[in-house]
Amino acid sequence: MSEFFEPFRYGFMQDAMLVGALVGAMCAVLSCFLVLKGWSLMGDAVSHAVLPGIVIAYIVGLPLPFGAFIAGLFCATGTGFLKRNSRIKEDTAMGVVFTGLFAFGIVLFSRTTSDLHLDHILIGNILGIEKAQAWRTIGLGVAVLFVTLLLRKDLLLICFDPGQARVLAIPDRFLNYLLLALLALAIVVALQAVGIILVVAMLVTPGCVAHLWTDRFDRMLLIAAVSAVFATIIGILVSFHIDASTGGCIVLVQAALFFLSLLFAPKYGIVGRKRSVAKLESA
Repeated sequence: MSEFFEPFRYGFMQDAMLVGALVGAMCAVLSCFLVLKGWSLMGDAVSHAVLPGIVIAYIVGLPLPFGAFIAGLFCATGTGFLKRNSRIKEDTAMGVVFTGLFAFGIVLFSRTTSDLHLDHILIGNILGIEKAQAWRTIGLGVAVLFVTLLLRKDLLLICFDPGQARVLAIPDRFLNYLLLALLALAIVVALQAVGIILVVAMLVTPGCVAHLWTDRFDRMLLIAAVSAVFATIIGILVSFHIDASTGGCIVLVQAALFFLSLLFAPKYGIVGRKRSVAKLESA
């Protein structure tokens, strides 16, 4: 066991675990809203759409996170525009927008001479995070968490019953766009940790895990955050020992937690439901 926890002795591993835990908690809290609202594909769309923003920001000399954030917002608002002004359904609009933007980003990247590493953008490089990047990630992550938790009741209402939100004079359209903006910013924050591709799992899996364990939303937020932080730390430790992709290991641990929950969650797990049915039949 002492060998397994040996990475805690190294400063770069401590930084990776701190940043990873915060990113995991931030994505987990947002994932609860995305799962309840049925916006899981939106996380996939926005995460892929940030690539052209990153490349364009590099070309014009702007900060890369700024370009990624603008591209993510463009994807989210573009999807909404297509849904409102055409016969295309929302999931189809997402597919068209994010695949087009992602392909545009690939073409731009292939035509741009740079020292950017595409694999770091796609799968992250949390073990190579610098101090300045770490503090920027922590600052933005805390801001996203604070705003999301502060407005969680209003955001929960627009996820469940937008009509009731309008009756209560809650600005549901503004909150929808705010949730999209928080999603885009969270993806920008998580890019350094797990990259464009794997951030989708961090924005979906923790909410799914928590949804299998409880019907209460505040408890769902807590379970999602704890499972994400646990998966991050264990994933980083495993990646260190087997010399594999850190982001990939984190997501694999999250997937393992999901399948364990699917089987053994007391109320909604497969085994748990069978036990409940057996008790009812025996009674």
